[in-house]
Amino acid sequence: MARHIYACPLRWSDMDAFGHVNNVVFLRYLEEARIDFMFTRAAEAGAGEFAGGSVVARHEIDYKRPLVHRPEPVTIETWVTKIGGASLTVSYEIKDVAADGTETVYVTASTVVVPYNLAEARPRRISPVEREFLSRFMDEQPVGADEQPAGCAA
Repeated sequence: MARHIYACPLRWSDMDAFGHVNNVVFLRYLEEARIDFMFTRAAEAGAGEFAGGSVVARHEIDYKRPLVHRPEPVTIETWVTKIGGASLTVSYEIKDVAADGTETVYVTASTVVVPYNLAEARPRRISPVEREFLSRFMDEQPVGADEQPAGCAA
């Protein structure tokens, strides 16, 4: 399975009063990675229709560890866990990967996206070209399905 990799810079203003990235800011990070995946990368692959309109129908996010400001970007891996007729589900991990391959996961999340026809003001079907692009990043196993957030009892 291929994953889209996005290096997301941290901004000083992303921090909250407790000294870590604010929970709302993580949604902005996910948006940046999703736009890079569905608009930029898809357009490069000839599936640029997503840039013409899409809406978020649902977000689900699990906070695993606090993330504090530093100069290095955080890695966001993005992949597709479901492709329907007129919606898709994108999953994410926001993490660091050390040189030895160990990972520190800060957030796991998913977003249901609906392609949208702006001119007609209504949802639209996923095109065959879009479906082919998305299928390259398909993995039906959602991330973190069996994990508990840090500090939670099983």
